[in-house]
Amino acid sequence: MKTGKIAQTFRIDNGKHFRLKDYDPANRGHWKSKDHATEALVQGIARTAELQDKLYAQDNWALLLIFQAMDAAGKDGAIKHVMSGVNPQGCEVHSFKAPSAQELQHDFLWRTTCKFPERGHIGIFNRSYYEEVLVVRVHSQILKGQGLPEKLMTKHIWDERFEDICSFERHMARNGTVIRKFFLHVSKKEQKKRFLERLEQPEKNWKFSASDVHERDCWGDYQDAYEDMIRNTASKHAPWYVVPADNKWFTRLVISTVIVDTLESLNLSYPKVDDANRKDLEAAKKKLLKE
Repeated sequence: MKTGKIAQTFRIDNGKHFRLKDYDPANRGHWKSKDHATEALVQGIARTAELQDKLYAQDNWALLLIFQAMDAAGKDGAIKHVMSGVNPQGCEVHSFKAPSAQELQHDFLWRTTCKFPERGHIGIFNRSYYEEVLVVRVHSQILKGQGLPEKLMTKHIWDERFEDICSFERHMARNGTVIRKFFLHVSKKEQKKRFLERLEQPEKNWKFSASDVHERDCWGDYQDAYEDMIRNTASKHAPWYVVPADNKWFTRLVISTVIVDTLESLNLSYPKVDDANRKDLEAAKKKLLKE
């Protein structure tokens, strides 16, 4: 089944007029059900594997996928399913939790910069440097504990961080790293449902933390922070995709489509063998056949 322009529907590359309320977490486009979308997702996973092989062989571009979301929005599951067909030798996943003491001794981009994918590879950030304009913004006490000089912690700090992030992403894009950012947009109602499932099903208890409920109390503040983040950091070279997350199967289909479209836009191909190397290959073949 064709996915059409599904990726473009949720793409934000100019956030000037972005409003989060314009995006429905339960949206599933024209797709009627999970079964309806299964074939398209399977095809997308297979196509991603094909393109990743060429990305790795060509060794010019790198692809970074950033996932941000409220708790229980489905980041882990989306990464697991959508990237299930890729070669693990060319793909790395990094999760970023609270900064360590060493990380706090550096600028807020330091700990993620060294985790960027090398050429030919796909890197996945499960949370990222964007936490510095989300959780740190919602909980002001975290900022106070980061060791910054007091004179730098002004009311302009969030705009300054947005500016730094945009400059950094532009720099990385100019050096061959393609960045795609996903905000998995889950509704408060659906989050509650998933939290209860984690509490009621023993095999899912490990996924739940008491802090999840406390963060839920800050829902409105987080929604404002996400909206401001997307509005100020969406760009053509590093767009945001506001992906509906109330239906996990649709979330995964959208993400898969974005990845395939992005890799196809790079016009990837296997390296061509020049005449000199081809002669070496023929010589090696003849030697093996004589054995």
